[in-house]
Amino acid sequence: MKRLGLFRHAKSDWDDMSLRDFDRGLNARGRRGAALMGRHISEYGAKWDRMLASPAKRIRLTLESSALEIPVDFIDAAYLADSTTLMSLLAAIEGDPAAVMLAGHNPGLQELALDLVGENNENALFGEVLAKFPTAGFAVLDLAIDSWADCAPGCGRIVHFARPRDLDPELGPLGVG
Repeated sequence: MKRLGLFRHAKSDWDDMSLRDFDRGLNARGRRGAALMGRHISEYGAKWDRMLASPAKRIRLTLESSALEIPVDFIDAAYLADSTTLMSLLAAIEGDPAAVMLAGHNPGLQELALDLVGENNENALFGEVLAKFPTAGFAVLDLAIDSWADCAPGCGRIVHFARPRDLDPELGPLGVG
């Protein structure tokens, strides 16, 4: 079995509309949410061997604010990648680590989570991810595979899902910040 963590970037800063999408940073609420989720991920108890991440500025700043100490490989193909591309990146992982985190964007992360869940493995957490995978959201999937090369649709089950608002109501849709 392999473990996959999915971590979406925190709230983006839209103050400077002249910036390219790739170069957008985080707003104050995003920095706060990323720090909170970083603490949550650290306390979750899983040991993450490696992280694959989009090189976009908002991903880099999310990871910086989260203070996670996981070796990161920034991969150009992960920027705004769809589920198929993300699954290919996972299948190409070398060294066969037990637990990998993927830091990226929606809709790709949400689609990947939904695609990886087998029809017989849908649960309440699947329903929550289906409804919305918000900024700074964090999901954990257990994959019934022995090697990352075997990563394919239907091999997983969502075992954990957390949003900033779950940990601090002020970071929810009606929150201030």
